[in-house]
Amino acid sequence: MIENMQYWLVVGIARFLGWLPRPVARWLSELLVACVYHLHGRLRRVGLRNLELAMPELSLPEKEKILRGVYRHLGWQLVEFCRMPRYTPENLRGWARTEGLENYLAAQARGKGVMIITGHLGAWELSSFYHSLMGYPMSMIIRRLDNRKLDFFVNNIRCLHGNQVIHKDDFGRGLITAMREGRTVGILMDTNMTPPQGGFVNFFGVEACTGTGLAHIARKTGAAVLPGFMLWEPGEKKYVLHFGQEVQIPHTDDVAADILEGTQRCTHAIEQWIRRAPDQWLWIHRRWKTRPQGEPSLY
Repeated sequence: MIENMQYWLVVGIARFLGWLPRPVARWLSELLVACVYHLHGRLRRVGLRNLELAMPELSLPEKEKILRGVYRHLGWQLVEFCRMPRYTPENLRGWARTEGLENYLAAQARGKGVMIITGHLGAWELSSFYHSLMGYPMSMIIRRLDNRKLDFFVNNIRCLHGNQVIHKDDFGRGLITAMREGRTVGILMDTNMTPPQGGFVNFFGVEACTGTGLAHIARKTGAAVLPGFMLWEPGEKKYVLHFGQEVQIPHTDDVAADILEGTQRCTHAIEQWIRRAPDQWLWIHRRWKTRPQGEPSLY
């Protein structure tokens, strides 16, 4: 009963926001996230603590400004997700574009598969959808939603133009299969992990437990690895899907060192993109929750 209520509530909101003019829908979403910002103190405190760890040089007003921007962009992404079923290449042409597509095409041409390292930065839901809409369908590593009906609803939208989902509980096998078939897979690589799935690498000058599976599989299969982020560019007033330069995963006789160094290189690339648009990253996630043995909690 509760599952059905949740489903119809979400579907109703999605349809409502999806058919409103974008400026009106954005205005409503900003009201919603402003309420969450002010009422959900725990998330706000986590965000400020993360900014204190990562960018200690910023003043409190500067950190609060970044955090308010995070909430605004989350609201905007909600609007875009609700509008995605209506999108065509024509009606998105003036609203979104791709930059660095040559990097992606060169990686794809090698025929060993492409892993896109990405994160909760910018419009991450729109990025893979837009890429498929432009003729380049891909797979995504996702976590199943607890509500099965909502999980089907959300994934159906994600896959309208040829995308596929690989569930997190099938990460290793699904990713290796995709690379051997020469496919492209997007992987969110900016969340807190725990050993043995994660290893500690430097992220904004602080040790962060980070998933090592991508580097392990890239080394094993020879797949290309490159960053991909869809950022809101204020000067253009549009979303831009950026593909960065390929990240080289080392391949020496020391497998464990190669995997950790490859994970560090991927994490460094993510950090560089976050620094480019800090108000578009999900600072309210406890990214540095897992600590090396013997270290106290940072939260």
